Amino acid sequence: MFKTVRRALRSVAGMNFHAEIADSAREAARVTAAVGADSLTGPTPCPDFDTRALANHLVAYTGIGMELRARREPHPDDLATRDFTADPQWARQYAEQLDRSVAAWADPAAWEGEVASMPAEGMAAMLFMELSLHGWDLAKATGQDYRVADATAARLLALVREYAQMYRDYKGFGEPVEVPAGTGDLETAVALSGRDPYWAG
Repeated sequence: MFKTVRRALRSVAGMNFHAEIADSAREAARVTAAVGADSLTGPTPCPDFDTRALANHLVAYTGIGMELRARREPHPDDLATRDFTADPQWARQYAEQLDRSVAAWADPAAWEGEVASMPAEGMAAMLFMELSLHGWDLAKATGQDYRVADATAARLLALVREYAQMYRDYKGFGEPVEVPAGTGDLETAVALSGRDPYWAG
């Protein structure tokens, strides 16, 4: 899969969307801060994740992992299996980690060359989609709205449109959900990724 992803994501070369990453990170931190311990066993728009698993995935890959990718450092072997939510301060720690991750991608050098044998801009695109879509998932799973700037939603939609079929081919996205004409960019991106933008549990 990742060889195919590397080839496909080369088309984003020359793009720097740090502002949109920062906006999505701020919203992920806000959403996470409002997640109560009593909601961690509930369902999410991701069939394979309950809320705890989704939160742990978000922290691992869009918090810690995002900084490590910018710095060209490997993921810890146990990153995918840690239960970050076992710590009562996990949401605060995630917000602090997001600040470090956003700061790491603010360095122009982070956008140059390759990251894990992938063009840096392509890696940033994957991380941004992960951050935005799973941030939306967590908001919906815990009864919250998800709010980002228009430019952030437009960037997300552009990237999802470009790579949705590739992600579906490798089971990363489900089949697109039909939405009415005139649906906003955020909801359209969510639908193209195989999520129901009107999911309510």
